Amino acid sequence: MSQAAFELRDTRSMATPSIEPDPRAQAADIPPNILVQLTEFAAVHGITSDAWFAGLGITRQQINDPSVRVSYRQARMMITRALRALRYPALGLLIGRNETIGSFGLLGLAMMTSRNFGEAMNVGIENHRICGSLLDVDFSIVDAQSVAVQAWPRFGEIELLPFLCEELFSSCLAMARELVGHKLIPVRMEFTYPAPSYAAEYTSTFQCDVRFGAQHNRILVDVNWLTHPLPGYNPLTSRQALALCHQQLRGSSRSDEIVGSVERLLRSRLREHPKLTEVARTLHLSERSLRRKLAESGRIFREIHDRVRAERALELLHAGQLSVAEIGIELGFSDPREFRRAFKRWTGMPPQLARRSLP
Repeated sequence: MSQAAFELRDTRSMATPSIEPDPRAQAADIPPNILVQLTEFAAVHGITSDAWFAGLGITRQQINDPSVRVSYRQARMMITRALRALRYPALGLLIGRNETIGSFGLLGLAMMTSRNFGEAMNVGIENHRICGSLLDVDFSIVDAQSVAVQAWPRFGEIELLPFLCEELFSSCLAMARELVGHKLIPVRMEFTYPAPSYAAEYTSTFQCDVRFGAQHNRILVDVNWLTHPLPGYNPLTSRQALALCHQQLRGSSRSDEIVGSVERLLRSRLREHPKLTEVARTLHLSERSLRRKLAESGRIFREIHDRVRAERALELLHAGQLSVAEIGIELGFSDPREFRRAFKRWTGMPPQLARRSLP
């Protein structure tokens, strides 16, 4: 493990486990949609938000400019300040369930004019970043009866995970019901974090079985909804809106795209402990080409693999449902002792202490 990847830390001087920040969190490439939602919510409730922007290099007026982009670091700091100032326990649910398809701009138009609900889901997932999402999102087939939209922290962020999941999934459900009607009720909601004090608000919002301390953050829907036709289907408008969505996404560098592809593939196969050769083959690249592309973004495969495993370990420790040995198996470790040593190398403390330290 390179010194640049994870810094060794003295466990006696730390309150919580920590992973060295990902440099990509400094890139200003996120539309400030969620920041706009928070400032507008504050204004409606007579709360000033100017102080939230202190020291961030952006202003309240600037985030209303559609051309402005912020970094993950800036967004994270502002959301943290907003949560402290607003003190609404279910703030993410309150904001998300009041969003409409118009809140998603071009992406909302592309989804609304899709052929059916399944196509709209794919369009939304593939282009979710243009709406300023701070979580990474993917589609998964759960079983023969259900599919899911699944989300995970982009940079291992778990302190803001409840708010981010609340806003994401409640807005997704609000938009889905706008597309196909209020008869759509999720099969189940799953969240990796413990049940908050306001868990009843989740049941009220999603109107289905809600499970906390799960292994994934996801909304499950009946597979039969995928073929449900959309009344706003318009192939020409859909293609035009998608072209504009893709144009906005092209701001990311190719090197960042390959890092993201490797991370997503590793997350889906952690139990298998995939090697560089296997990842390259899946991405239709030679091992040499993959190494070169990663090097162009200043990354190496082992560092990415370790970061993904560390982030997933922290998420599962926070959920509290699996033993340390079971978490090790989820991450591809057959020997619990090997996992404990690796985790301490990643975060500076053993997993048992990390579990007690997590919020």
